[in-house]
Amino acid sequence: MVANTTVKVDAKRRLTLPLSLRKALGIEAGDIFFLDAEDGVPRFAKAENPFDLLAEDAIAQHRAGQTKSLEAFARENGFTLDDE
Repeated sequence: MVANTTVKVDAKRRLTLPLSLRKALGIEAGDIFFLDAEDGVPRFAKAENPFDLLAEDAIAQHRAGQTKSLEAFARENGFTLDDE
């Protein structure tokens, strides 16, 4: 992770994250974040599309050999697949 860094708010009250931090966190232009503050401490969380996360998980399971074909599933569960 990136070491502690000091940043400054500009005249338009914008805060810019250093490039090293953006790279380490995978932050790209156009990313959306949730912002919350508790006891004066801001917390940011990157908004992720849940369908993208599911697709990434499915691909990882497939590459790890943890998936089976629809035909194999049907055979194991005693039913046939129709063309209809």
